[in-house]
Amino acid sequence: MNLKEMINPIVDLAIAAGHAILEVYATDFDVQEKGDESPLTQADLASHRCIAAGLRELTPDIPVISEEEGLPAFAERGQWQRYWLIDPLDGTKEFVNRNGEFTVNIAFIDNGRPLLGVVHVPVQEKTYVGCEGHGSEVRTDGGVAAIRVAAASHSPERNVGSRSHRGSSLD
Repeated sequence: MNLKEMINPIVDLAIAAGHAILEVYATDFDVQEKGDESPLTQADLASHRCIAAGLRELTPDIPVISEEEGLPAFAERGQWQRYWLIDPLDGTKEFVNRNGEFTVNIAFIDNGRPLLGVVHVPVQEKTYVGCEGHGSEVRTDGGVAAIRVAAASHSPERNVGSRSHRGSSLD
């Protein structure tokens, strides 16, 4: 599989999943609870179905691990050299709170290493891509811009954390 050739189809899948999420976002949706007490909505499931079906079509021989499916036993998945790892709606709490801070995440893992990753922000219509041998970029309606590591700085360090999972260590 040529990873660079997979970038656009995976970005397209993430955007399609984002559209499925936003269709639910525009409604008066119900919220259920998973076994770990985290929220689950129809948007999580719609995004999962969209991505899983698309990955099966693109790469039928590569298994998928999804936040919205049961995790295969380690005896099985431990044998997988390559697999897709997806979180169809990362930030369901933010989705439920309607603050727009949620993403669609798709990654390709080979020998325990992430080689391709796509993070789509549906509300912002912005997609981040990273691929070994290609680099990193952000895609918007305005085009594509490379992402680079920031130059050394003498300013205070920057920290990024989740609004919903903030703890004393972040404070």
